[in-house]
Amino acid sequence: MASQSVVSLTILSSVLVLSVVGSDAGGISIYWGQNGNEGTLAETCPGNYDFVNIAFLPTFGNGRTPMINLAGHCDPYSNGCNKISPDIESCQAKGIKVMLSIGGGTGSYSLASAEDARQVATYLWNNFLGGRSSSRPLGDAVLDGIDFDIEGVSNLHWDDLASNLEDAWKQWTTDIQATKIFLGLPAAPEAAGSGFIPVTDLTSKVLPAIKGSANDGGVMLWSKYYDDQTGYSSSIKSHV
Repeated sequence: MASQSVVSLTILSSVLVLSVVGSDAGGISIYWGQNGNEGTLAETCPGNYDFVNIAFLPTFGNGRTPMINLAGHCDPYSNGCNKISPDIESCQAKGIKVMLSIGGGTGSYSLASAEDARQVATYLWNNFLGGRSSSRPLGDAVLDGIDFDIEGVSNLHWDDLASNLEDAWKQWTTDIQATKIFLGLPAAPEAAGSGFIPVTDLTSKVLPAIKGSANDGGVMLWSKYYDDQTGYSSSIKSHV
């Protein structure tokens, strides 16, 4: 993986997903964290994935106390999710980018103003990225970026949040040099209400049509649990 930083804009059906990551070519990104039967984060990293999005931080903004929710993996109310820190660092040691996904389909989140967006950006920087906090929910590990999985809410002020995050990223690395677009797909028909593409259609029709684009980032799959059931990523890995 190259070391330069990029902003990755991912389109997942009608969902806005913006990821601040480092990348140089197409790869496979996976969501992890919303099914207790998908294995640990450390078990997720050896294999087909170049990026892992920890899902989700579903509560934030407009005066809410930010709260992470990783389903059955850990209890955030007792600080139990900081046990994931070694797994994050293990993944990163293998060259895999690990990000926090904020939002989701059932969360309680919104941004009331540009100032609210700045406050959320500061919280994300200090608690998950390169800043400092005495109560980092995932422990001391420094994540590689933030994935915006914004579904069914007002589109106001999300650009403000991304732009302050971008300023914070510049403090940590250099400047953001490129934009990558990931094709977001369910890894199984039952993983989403629509949008599933059979492997043969994806590899013979869809991927050849988009791979020539300079901003092709690869494929993002929902989710680790469903990919375990179908082996979708293994079927497409050599074509991405």
